[in-house]
Amino acid sequence: MRRGMAIDYNNDICVVLETQHRTPGNLRAFVQASLRSVRTGKSMDVRFSSAEKVEVIPLTTYKMEFSYKDGEDFVFTNPETYDTVNLTPEIVGESKHYLIENQVVTITFVGEKPIIVEMPASVVLTVKDAPDGVKGDSANNVMKAVEMETGITVQAPLFIKTGEKIKIDTRTGKYMERA
Repeated sequence: MRRGMAIDYNNDICVVLETQHRTPGNLRAFVQASLRSVRTGKSMDVRFSSAEKVEVIPLTTYKMEFSYKDGEDFVFTNPETYDTVNLTPEIVGESKHYLIENQVVTITFVGEKPIIVEMPASVVLTVKDAPDGVKGDSANNVMKAVEMETGITVQAPLFIKTGEKIKIDTRTGKYMERA
């Protein structure tokens, strides 16, 4: 069992969020897993014995482009077949802070149901609002809060101005470099 797999648990499809193999001193080994139900969206911690069988459910992944936001939902298009998929903010998660039009992401499906949105390691966004740096603040690598076109606020160096494009790490949400 690995992170990102889909398994059948209690007649429900669950995605493995985290696993840990444990071997306590005088007991048999077991796997402690954190699972999220695809149907309900709830997470749970489950303990599997080493002899237990788990049914793995096949996953399919597609490269899709973010098209637009429809109310609360996010609409993605498959560039090869032009099929569209509407995703809720719960499925998109923290990725919503980095989505701009035509942004290519990887979406994982169980059957026809989308379950995970994976962003590229970094994205290039335009600075919407960058306050001026205060004179004399340039002592040691001083950062300021800048607002990006998607609405997220990122700490960036003082020399970054409004309208510039910067590269942001999507895993940490931190400034990387000018683009």
